[in-house]
Amino acid sequence: MRRKLQAPIPPRNGLDPARMRLPADGHWATIRDHLVERITRLTAERIDEMFAEERIFDSGGPITRDTPYRPGGVIWFHRDLPEETPVPFEIGVVHRDETLVVVDKPHFLATIPRGRHVLETALVRLRRDLGLPELSPAHRLDRVTAGLLMFVVRREDRGAYQTLFRDRKVRKEYEAIAPHDPVLELPATVRSRIVKERGIVTAQEVPGEPNAETYVELLAQEDGRGRYRLVPATGRTHQLRVHMNGLGVPILGDRFYPSVVETPLHDFSRPLQLLAKTLEFTDPLTGRPRRFESTLRLQAWTAHAEWDRDHSGL
Repeated sequence: MRRKLQAPIPPRNGLDPARMRLPADGHWATIRDHLVERITRLTAERIDEMFAEERIFDSGGPITRDTPYRPGGVIWFHRDLPEETPVPFEIGVVHRDETLVVVDKPHFLATIPRGRHVLETALVRLRRDLGLPELSPAHRLDRVTAGLLMFVVRREDRGAYQTLFRDRKVRKEYEAIAPHDPVLELPATVRSRIVKERGIVTAQEVPGEPNAETYVELLAQEDGRGRYRLVPATGRTHQLRVHMNGLGVPILGDRFYPSVVETPLHDFSRPLQLLAKTLEFTDPLTGRPRRFESTLRLQAWTAHAEWDRDHSGL
């Protein structure tokens, strides 16, 4: 197995540098010529500025705009970051030891850098704030879902914990607030086939062999709404939201189901009332049972009047 080269530049703001391998059959005279042709989102002038600022490295250090092209070589650089609206909520640390960091991720904060969310992500914030440059997520939560998110401290331990989630060996429980339907018979196990097509923001239930399963239980009901416990046996995209909508009780604050509501990225006014409540598993390194529980509470249940007032007409 080929060993991955160590980046010659450290993370910046908790973000690893981009790594680019140069094509073995390259015909360019300089590395600059290749970058100008390949990175079309940047102007040639901006790429020249990055060379002048010594922001582009190979394994020997910073390179210049005149550095000859090296077929099969590797370079590193820090990308220009998009402008981001700060997410005005803190990350709560639920547990921390030499192996794991478990946090309560707030609503509206993405798990990892992607698209327009880079610095304002749980991974980058925690790497920076905790001083843990190798921290990596063992799994992910949707940006709009709050609750437990688990990170691995050391690079060499990542695979063991990520495999737990991949192989569905972690028991997860969620809590949701949604309308109460007295006719709906619960508890129930919902099974259906869910598909998510690239380029379409919502997932759909379609005929066919079920690939998604969720146990749904009503824990309490008051003032026309219910507090539900959701236990997924599978992990399809938007599974809990799709299944609750299919039962006729869409989760409060859901801007995708039953219909898409366009929302600016800086609008933090109506959080999805879905919480990753517990994580339970056998630790792959020690063999001991582990269980973590979120300290967060969903606003639509704990503060009915405030939720109704703040979200009336939405």
